[in-house]
Amino acid sequence: MQHMGGGVAIIPTALQRVRNRDVYFPFRPDSDFYYLTHFPEPEAVAVLVPGRAHGEFLLFCREKNREKEIWEGRRAGLEGAREFYGADDAFPIDDIDDILPGLLENRDKVFYSMGRHPDFDARLMGWVNEVRGKARNGVHAPGEFVDLNHILHEMRLIKGADEIKLMKRAARVSSVAHRRAMQACQPGKTEYEIEAELLYEFRKGGCLFPAYPPIVGGGANSCILHYNENNAELRKGDMLLIDAGGEYDGYAADITRSFPVSGKFTPEQRDIYQIVLAAQHAAIDQVRPGKHWNEPHDAAVRVLTDGLVQLKLLKGSLDAHIEDGSYKRFYMHRTGHWLGMDVHDVGDYKVHESWRQLEPGMVLTVEPGLYIGEADDIPKGFHDIGVRIEDDVLVTRDGHDVLSKDAPKEIKEIEELMRG
Repeated sequence: MQHMGGGVAIIPTALQRVRNRDVYFPFRPDSDFYYLTHFPEPEAVAVLVPGRAHGEFLLFCREKNREKEIWEGRRAGLEGAREFYGADDAFPIDDIDDILPGLLENRDKVFYSMGRHPDFDARLMGWVNEVRGKARNGVHAPGEFVDLNHILHEMRLIKGADEIKLMKRAARVSSVAHRRAMQACQPGKTEYEIEAELLYEFRKGGCLFPAYPPIVGGGANSCILHYNENNAELRKGDMLLIDAGGEYDGYAADITRSFPVSGKFTPEQRDIYQIVLAAQHAAIDQVRPGKHWNEPHDAAVRVLTDGLVQLKLLKGSLDAHIEDGSYKRFYMHRTGHWLGMDVHDVGDYKVHESWRQLEPGMVLTVEPGLYIGEADDIPKGFHDIGVRIEDDVLVTRDGHDVLSKDAPKEIKEIEELMRG
């Protein structure tokens, strides 16, 4: 509200989505809404009205209903919205059409993220038009719509101490899950059996949901960046790539580990893995205040490309391959993204056309990889080796903190854990 300087901000939560017939997908609040309110229920709208005498933070939500709560679970109700979620005032969600237009009267601006919920966009315009219809009574309607994302997403980009605690918990639980997956892996099992081990550990550690659908890809599937079928049998001699993280109280972890199904790296797997690991170390070293967003990526690309040249998977000079982008045959994605409530979290990567400088409180992933598919010009021993190593990294005042450091990634660690 201090950043708004007036006007009215309107933030609806996410819609409930039908899975099939009368069954719904598990509900997850809209991230912006949850960031501001921590209110977990569906059918809710937060309204911020700076300077309102009877309370500035309003919450429209479902009322208590004994019969429905027997069938669907407990509700906070209007009293709970005030007592447990800090609302200055609360109103029934069914009354929003009657109450909200009055909150817009004689306000110059509406802060709102247009386009995210088309049906709600239409309702909002209906409320504004209702206020416009009162012009002859001396009432004026808001004349300006301001994208709330500009304010809110800048706030979400810099994590506070409480947020960092939640992200550390998510990373810690997810690291335990990756260790469990390594220990459970053996030839003959299926990808979904390993996924089940991850999901068990997430839930056991308090992460009620995965932060995104887990990627569990063995062999050729490890070279598919967003593979999610997770139904193939794991074979001796193949690599297994797992990209999975839990969500703890709305905050995501995002960790990738790659390891041999049999528990021991082949020489070719070891060569590719060591290149990716060296690239990740080089990239993480660039994560500190004052560095710009692209410097970790540049460092990773240089190490990856040099490794490919040394293995003769690329022929020619290092600088030429970087300049013409030919390394992208084996490394076709960026080295990271912002992380927070969303696994690909909010926040601009450039400011005024320049890469953004890293600041304390930012959290990003560092995830270089190499994906060597089957091809006539590639030696057979390198076929179908997909390796990505991803960690969650907090920018601190004097450097960085790897939140996911408990997930093993050194070759010796992995082989010892799987052998045990």
